[in-house]
Amino acid sequence: MHPVFLEFNRPFPSPNNALDEPNGLLAIGADLSPRRLIAAYDNGIFPWFSDDQPVLWWSPNPRIGLDLSVHTVNKSMQKFMRKTTLKVTVNHDFSKVIKRCAALRTDETWINQDMIKAYMALHQLGRAHSVEVWKSEELVGGLYGVLVGEIFCGESMFHTETNASKLAFHRFCQHFKQHGGVYIDGQVENPHLLSLGMEAIERTSFLNLLNKHKDNKVDTNCWQQQVIF
Repeated sequence: MHPVFLEFNRPFPSPNNALDEPNGLLAIGADLSPRRLIAAYDNGIFPWFSDDQPVLWWSPNPRIGLDLSVHTVNKSMQKFMRKTTLKVTVNHDFSKVIKRCAALRTDETWINQDMIKAYMALHQLGRAHSVEVWKSEELVGGLYGVLVGEIFCGESMFHTETNASKLAFHRFCQHFKQHGGVYIDGQVENPHLLSLGMEAIERTSFLNLLNKHKDNKVDTNCWQQQVIF
């Protein structure tokens, strides 16, 4: 099997047709328009590519995520949360968060200007959201991702202050759950996501979960600009 080459109006193939090696590669090409990105996330697919590559679309097996019904905060993080003076907000500065994530990425796949522009457009449409961590007026951590019904697909996170990204993640999990969210998708397994409590999930199980929850809606108050910690 080979990945599908997407013409601009060609729909995505089934995620179950993704390659085993490299794990999850499904399609190549097309654009990063809001319509294309929304179609991707609604079907368990996401873009991930280096700056010198065409757009690559993925749906790995397994992927990784967190069922919010079993989300817990360990004792050391609870202690940190009781003592820290850091502040956590929602949707206060999406642009700054995604640009900081891009600047601080160290892996081969990075968030280029086309990706920033694409996710900024999704944010304007209310489909992409950010969480910020502030030390006084300085942005020291955060994350952003794409909303699919009652599921939040995390894209990237960063920190320049110890525990800032963990604080953003755990407080957002609590906030999202309080407003009807059920699951955080982490896409590709890595040690950091495992340390946050995420677990591997078979692609078919994830797609079933996505289909069950993608047409439901969380409380819109979830995404109003607000302080959540």
